[in-house]
Amino acid sequence: MSNLLSIGKSAMFASYAAMQATGNNIANANTVGYSRQTVVLNEAMGQMTSVGFFGSGVDVTTISRSYDQFLTQQANNTSWTSSADQAQLDMLNQLQSVFPTGTGGIGYAAGQIFNSFVDVANTPSDSSARQVVISQAQQLATQISAAGQQLGTLQSGVRQDISTQIDTVNAMAQQLASLNQQISNLSGQSQPPNDLLDQRDQLVKQIGDIIDVTPLKADDGSIGLFVGGGQSLVLGSNANTLVAMQDLYDPSKVQIGLKTGGGPPQVVPSSSIAGGSIGGLLKFQNEDLTAASQMLGQMATAIAGAVNQQQALGLDLNGHAGSPMFSVGATRVLNASNNQGNASLSISISDPSQVHASDYKLSFDGTNYNLERTSDGSTMPGSPYTPAQLAAGVTVDGMTVTLNQGSAASGDSFLLQPVSNAAAQMQETLTDPNGIAAASPFTASTGASNTGTATVAGLAAVSAGYNPALTTNLTFTDDNGGYSYTMSDGTTGTGTWTAGQPITLNGSALQLNGVPRSGDTIAIAPTTSVASNNGNAQAFVNLGTTPVVQGSDVTDAYAAVIAAVGVRVQTVTTAAAASSAAATDAETARANTSGVNLDEEASRLMQYQQSYQAAAKILQVAQTIFDTLIQTVSG
Repeated sequence: MSNLLSIGKSAMFASYAAMQATGNNIANANTVGYSRQTVVLNEAMGQMTSVGFFGSGVDVTTISRSYDQFLTQQANNTSWTSSADQAQLDMLNQLQSVFPTGTGGIGYAAGQIFNSFVDVANTPSDSSARQVVISQAQQLATQISAAGQQLGTLQSGVRQDISTQIDTVNAMAQQLASLNQQISNLSGQSQPPNDLLDQRDQLVKQIGDIIDVTPLKADDGSIGLFVGGGQSLVLGSNANTLVAMQDLYDPSKVQIGLKTGGGPPQVVPSSSIAGGSIGGLLKFQNEDLTAASQMLGQMATAIAGAVNQQQALGLDLNGHAGSPMFSVGATRVLNASNNQGNASLSISISDPSQVHASDYKLSFDGTNYNLERTSDGSTMPGSPYTPAQLAAGVTVDGMTVTLNQGSAASGDSFLLQPVSNAAAQMQETLTDPNGIAAASPFTASTGASNTGTATVAGLAAVSAGYNPALTTNLTFTDDNGGYSYTMSDGTTGTGTWTAGQPITLNGSALQLNGVPRSGDTIAIAPTTSVASNNGNAQAFVNLGTTPVVQGSDVTDAYAAVIAAVGVRVQTVTTAAAASSAAATDAETARANTSGVNLDEEASRLMQYQQSYQAAAKILQVAQTIFDTLIQTVSG
């Protein structure tokens, strides 16, 4: 009789436990990170009798957590990758808005300034036409500067976002360390702390969504989290602290550091942080934003350089050589923060049309300096350079690098930025319309007795080395383009003219229309009437289609910038869509194992309810039998 009562009691307890677990599952069906719990039952040891073993009921062994480590880690990894892609994409969409197309773009504004010189070329003395040039120049400088400042704002935003997210990670790391302690304290118990394990797994996922981590389980039940491939963020019940540090070279950029104990923070290499939103932000900062700043700076440097060079080759309305129309941000040499030497270097732009959209890394090995272009990792021609070579100045990629004073220590390095800082500080420096150098320093006239059809199409200085006082008499010696010339300083020479090609004399280029004949003459003399000469204005017009940006004209160069940014956006958009889909699939697979299905739980609840009622019936029957026996014995 007691055995029947025991069986009924154990059955009722088991059914009640199952209903309690099922009810808890239903209650937490929408709780993020909750893993379905199941009561594990085992048959109780039977009782041997002379006629065989009689069952003794059921035992509740444990409350198990539906958990698959592989599926959980797979869901985490894909989620962390998706977070990185989405963070990078969000920033790239903002970056793309800095480079609008159509009439709002920099390419259009640059084209407008060159087009405005058409009216100046037609009427060099027209003040209104000159004022339009000044206005267009101001518009171009403003647009480029605004774009550069927007890029700076994006960089500041990245730094602030990373700092904020680091604070969040540090707070969650402390929580994880505390959970580790609680779980370790319970590791000696026979039953797992399911709720604490769920909370810890959710914290690991949330931390990884911000910064890529590697979790490792220890023997005491705790989980260690490692960043950067091996530096511990959480180890047992101890949590270290992430910090936002200045970049090794550029103080405007941020890198991640890990502070352990009382020592200085150790740098976590950005290349080792692939996942999490911080990983995406670092990739945007170090790749996308850097490339955009360099491309915009290259355009600013090339445009300003080309316009200023052309200005210097002409004469303004006061008869003076033209003064610069634009200025851009200065070149920069950034010393690594851990340099030990006192070397002082500088860079200057020697050929604005040949500057690359890149920074350069200069490193000293104790004997020589190695120069590397960071955009493609290529070593510069002639590198490595001796200190003596750098002291004399080394010219590569349109820039000249000079060691001014001091000496570097072995291992010292420098980041050279010829163009990265150019755009944000670009401005128009010429505000007086009379200062536009529309006139060529020379005027050409054809001889009155010429028999050919040749006329002067243009005459403009092309080299700053011209002598402004020289006159030239040019005589064609045959009908095939042969000519001879005499200059007022006694210089003489001969040459052959080819249709469509200029005749270059005294640093100036003479363009002809028509065909000269033998005996025809052209006289070239210093310009005396700057108000009526349009030679340099015409050269300004031609700049619009001249390859002034490393082999491309301004319009094509800006189109290349838009295309480059667009390709990055499209690439990351595709990657974000793919990683999001992968994360969704992985989470679905995990949820199918660990998540709560309300239909299943409702069905089980009814099953356990019936089981509970049946167990109660066993007790009722046992009680009835017991009462009958008592009555029989008593009677």
